[in-house]
Amino acid sequence: MKLWPRTLGMQLVIVTSVAVLASNLVVAVWFELGRMRLNESAQTERLLDRAASVATLMSSIPPKARQAATHALASNLWQFQIRTGKDAIQPMTVQEAALAARLKAMLPAKSAKLPVTVRFLEAAPADDPEGGRRRSTRKSTAVEITMPVVRNTQLVATFFQPPRAPWPAEVLLAAIVAVVVASAAAAYAARRVARPLSELAQAASVVAHGGAAPRVPEVGPDDIRNAAIAFNAMTDQVSRTLESQRQLLSAVGHDLRTPITAMRINIEFVEDHEMRERLQKNLDELQDLTEAVLSAARGAGGESRRQVDLSALVESLCADLDDLGEPVSWAGHDPAPLQCRSNEIRRAVRNLIENAVSYGKKADVALQETPEAYEIVVEDEGPGIPEQDRSRVFEPFVRLEGSRNADTGGSGLGLTLVKAIAEGHGGTVVLEDRPKGGLRVRMRLPRDAKRA
Repeated sequence: MKLWPRTLGMQLVIVTSVAVLASNLVVAVWFELGRMRLNESAQTERLLDRAASVATLMSSIPPKARQAATHALASNLWQFQIRTGKDAIQPMTVQEAALAARLKAMLPAKSAKLPVTVRFLEAAPADDPEGGRRRSTRKSTAVEITMPVVRNTQLVATFFQPPRAPWPAEVLLAAIVAVVVASAAAAYAARRVARPLSELAQAASVVAHGGAAPRVPEVGPDDIRNAAIAFNAMTDQVSRTLESQRQLLSAVGHDLRTPITAMRINIEFVEDHEMRERLQKNLDELQDLTEAVLSAARGAGGESRRQVDLSALVESLCADLDDLGEPVSWAGHDPAPLQCRSNEIRRAVRNLIENAVSYGKKADVALQETPEAYEIVVEDEGPGIPEQDRSRVFEPFVRLEGSRNADTGGSGLGLTLVKAIAEGHGGTVVLEDRPKGGLRVRMRLPRDAKRA
């Protein structure tokens, strides 16, 4: 339904307007049908009374004056004709017979003993070559009544039903006024409901794209206001929890640096060379783990977004790693402007490339784009990751390599940090098989990610 509006306010206005218009039409039709029934009943009474009165009058005047009297009584709606001779009884429908019986009851007692005929006719069109009138099989436009005046003399009265009056303009005007008033009321109600909901949706979108949750105005009807209050309380609690966890990780990381430094100094006094190398290697692993924890703590916090060329950022990172002798290739791409936290994106891409080099021997890096997003694609030639394990590798400290050796498995926080950074920008990270073998990682970053 392409023409159906997507906003709550417009939907409420349209539904209300259509409902009011439909109800007005139903009421108007109902009253119009009732009015038509009343008018038809009153018209039938007047028709019978006029026909009976004229027949009675004709019976009281001399025969020679009757023809002139019929011309004098004729009008646009009535025509009268005197006919002599024996009147043959003609078949009638049930409705015609009922009217004939009612008319006979209104005639004088002497005339009531003679036959009375009622026929519904359709007036002949102006271009009808035969002229005259035809028996109607549908709702009639004329009624022909044959009544006795005296024996062997009948009065044929033809009544032409007037055209139905059009609906009064007041009905249409009332419907228009009702629709306008109802639409204005619906627009006001929609504004009271839709605006707070729209602000709530915008705030939720900002949070989903990694931004700081703005305060939602706690206004509107009770239901909407309670939702805004609950949303503000939820975002406050989530922000406090995330900040508390970030501070805890940061404090732990910083506190670990001091004993690590002291232990490095003490190791220098160990005389056993082999023992000193093993201790030094253990301290290096602990140092790497500490730095990874600090990186995770800094994850999506602190840095402001700014406009950068994503293509240039990834290219410079690949160039730096290539200068260090890493097997990294860059496919090249046109400038790709993006609002982002550049240091976080650089850290995430570096983690992906280092993982590809560590597990897949090399890293082929490319940047792809769609109208909605950019995708940083990193491919390797390693064994890949089984499909059942692809969701687990994003969990903290999960390593599919079971030796727990830093040389072969890292700290287990690399992909966790990549996912946190991508989601902090409103994006995603997807793992998939490479057609020629190996793993392909896609980090998707929306172009229109909200500013934090």
